Amino acid sequence: MGTWNTRGLRGSELEEQINLTNERYRSKKLALIQKIPTPIKPVEIEKQTRHITLAYFDQKSTVDYIGTVQGIPVCFDAKESASDTYPIQNIHSHQICFMKEWEEQKGIAFILLYYSHRREAYYLPLWEILRFWERGQNGGRKSFTYEEIDKSYQIPLSGGIYLHYLEKIQQDLDARESAGENEQNP
Repeated sequence: MGTWNTRGLRGSELEEQINLTNERYRSKKLALIQKIPTPIKPVEIEKQTRHITLAYFDQKSTVDYIGTVQGIPVCFDAKESASDTYPIQNIHSHQICFMKEWEEQKGIAFILLYYSHRREAYYLPLWEILRFWERGQNGGRKSFTYEEIDKSYQIPLSGGIYLHYLEKIQQDLDARESAGENEQNP
């Protein structure tokens, strides 16, 4: 079991922007996406403020967000990087398994990756994540670089919805359709 402390605040800006986006989608009746809380077991609580100062993760989480977009089940995780190299170990094996099982049930699984130093966000379809994951599992590079990701999946950071990722879900669906229903990698 992992330990929770102030490191848990990493990526909170990204998650806040996703949460705001999801609220906007909900109010416009475009999607219903919810943040899935990670179950924790408090160990130390500050008595006056009742804030948790030390806790352990109760169980492994699956992904950060689950919901539906116009009847299509979606699940995704939010990741952030301060450099052009992203360690594949930051995507855990139980998350990969969950996302694969999600897609076996006709859902869409992906990662929203924010390069904080570039102020750029990307939609990473599961097929692309699996390409990097399998490379690392087979003795290859255990990270992927900014140069390797598909730039056509960049999410514009504008338009009143900070991370308007619905357009990238449609792009992913279109790519899957043109590649054939049984093929995951367009």
